Amino acid sequence: MIASSPILSVRLARDAAERAEAERLRYEVFVRELGGDGDMVDHAAGRERDRFDAVAEQLLLIDEARPEGARIVGLYRLLDDAGAARMGQFYTEDEFDLDPLKASGRRLLELGRSCLHRDYRGGTAMFRLWQGLAAHIEARGIEILFGTASFRGADPMMHAAPLSLLGCDHLAAPELRVTSRQPEHAEMPALPELDRAAAMRAMPPLIKAYLRLGGRVGQGVYADRAFNTTDVCMILDMDTAHAGQRARYGVRG
Repeated sequence: MIASSPILSVRLARDAAERAEAERLRYEVFVRELGGDGDMVDHAAGRERDRFDAVAEQLLLIDEARPEGARIVGLYRLLDDAGAARMGQFYTEDEFDLDPLKASGRRLLELGRSCLHRDYRGGTAMFRLWQGLAAHIEARGIEILFGTASFRGADPMMHAAPLSLLGCDHLAAPELRVTSRQPEHAEMPALPELDRAAAMRAMPPLIKAYLRLGGRVGQGVYADRAFNTTDVCMILDMDTAHAGQRARYGVRG
């Protein structure tokens, strides 16, 4: 339950105990709520993790008003170029060919495992987490943000209208346009008639937030049956992000 007067702060995880607490929140969201699974998911301990956690950072949204051990209420997992080099790839490369981004020569940051505790959704919590993310990318000189964002359910045709809208209106520039590694889903679904307003209403909130910032999508989708999701690759070029939205989250320039 949300504290009556939450005290929200954002910072990177400091130690193994905080990383474990973050993985327990991930388990609640990605395993218990969404039905996901994976080779390194620890059901006995209630922790969702994978091999990339060894090199990634976790940006935490903390409610200081909650009891010790239950203060992490949101997070992003962050993987930069150096971490990806240690792993030999970014996490997203299992689903999308990232050669266009990697060939750009610009500083990349992969966003993953975005989640909020169920009691903190629909309020200011995501805004506060994004403010912390904005401060992080400015401090690190990040030029391009990217990562998968998901529709619930691994059948892309369940989401044909919003995916068609993304493919029609929000494709990334050709020089940054990554592509799905699933040949059967290499193109976005295309509807002969598209109700754009209805399609946008069906869009997941996180994807809508990226679009408001000026985010674009790669070509095609990836049906992730392990996590029971249909994934798109979101790409946000900080040079072309909408200035008003950048300012709202505290990003200068």
